[in-house]
Amino acid sequence: MSDDQTWVLGLHAVKSALQRKDGAEELLVDSKRQDGRIKEILGLAETAGIPCQRIPGRVLDERVHGEKHQGVALRVRQRQTQDEPYLKALLKRLEKQPFLLILDGVQDPHNLGACLRSADGAGVDAIVAPRDRSVALTATVRKVASGAAETVPFIQVANLARTLKWLKAEGVWLIGTAGEATQTLYEIDLCGALAIVMGGEGKGLRRLTREQCDLLVKLPMAGSVESLNVSVACGISLYEAVRQRGNV
Repeated sequence: MSDDQTWVLGLHAVKSALQRKDGAEELLVDSKRQDGRIKEILGLAETAGIPCQRIPGRVLDERVHGEKHQGVALRVRQRQTQDEPYLKALLKRLEKQPFLLILDGVQDPHNLGACLRSADGAGVDAIVAPRDRSVALTATVRKVASGAAETVPFIQVANLARTLKWLKAEGVWLIGTAGEATQTLYEIDLCGALAIVMGGEGKGLRRLTREQCDLLVKLPMAGSVESLNVSVACGISLYEAVRQRGNV
């Protein structure tokens, strides 16, 4: 398989990809699966003119290198990771106030996939992440994202602090999340040009990232744990912005 192709794995992710008809090239199905969900996927593939192969489960395992697939895999031309020029062009062509998500060093593919899914649901224009010490758009990310990896631009930049400085110069308000902040997410205005900045697992925001933020906020924690998983905190933060911006 060439570098510009990848597998979309799992029932929901494959169904979403087929419904979008975006770059799908070949469908592989475990020959033992005959249930209704598989029949629906086969119908979508037939309607879209996507060739399908019924193969033994062990062969399917080999084709996707042991990744979990639920008996179905779709080979697609993958959406490429974007870069700084793409981000600049995106902001220039937007006809509304930008709404961005910045992920500073998220390394768990399940967390990135969940963040992509929340970002898609919240109407985020793009996710920006550093190129180093961050997970890329792997097959696991795409599966967890359930199609959002193909709809939300994922931009990796060489120098995140420099990109944040540029965004500020463009009038984007940078709201970072940190446990030691004095204000909560619910006390601030999240309307207008906005980027919500989330730290990676464990360490949170790096110093240079933190210094570029216009304001740090926290999620109120009433229990005994100190913080939430980054993907959970991401969903809460994005949807508070959605509520304030009137997109509900």
